Amino acid sequence: MNKPSQQLSTRTGFTFHVRPARPADDGTVADFFTHVTHEDLRFRFLTGLNEVGPAQIAALTHVDHRWSENFLAFTSDGSMMIATAMLACDPGFDRGEVAIAIRKDFKLHGLGWALLAHIARFADAKGVKVLEAIESRDNHAAIEVEREMGFTVTGYAGDSSLLRVTRELGRDGLPAAILGRPM
Repeated sequence: MNKPSQQLSTRTGFTFHVRPARPADDGTVADFFTHVTHEDLRFRFLTGLNEVGPAQIAALTHVDHRWSENFLAFTSDGSMMIATAMLACDPGFDRGEVAIAIRKDFKLHGLGWALLAHIARFADAKGVKVLEAIESRDNHAAIEVEREMGFTVTGYAGDSSLLRVTRELGRDGLPAAILGRPM
């Protein structure tokens, strides 16, 4: 399984540190979300909230580490939180849902791609069969990254403003880019 805390690099060469969230991170995560655009808050939480409240922060920092994990990404020197990547699995590990948010001044560095690959490897090691995300149809950047990584995009039953993106996991099902091999 992936080491829970490690340095990652993006395709652009940007290096950052990632580790699981802990309850002591409440303040850090709350501050992080003050640096995420309103549009990205809408994409992450699929609602029109202007501020991430204490209940949402606790859900991201007080995780069970078995069926859910929230990885926090920091600059390589650890001085600033720059992204979060959550995985929530069903009890049988048949499906794992991923949700990522990136600080507005750290977008376009390849963080979304690197974090999605990290979550996919982590989920695969846990035995998750299908990785999925529920996306706003307007979240073109995330959907494009997911398509590049071999996810399939379909409509979301009951809500035409959303899409479901899915990718089967398993050692033979992960593309080379997710496994960390050259494409």
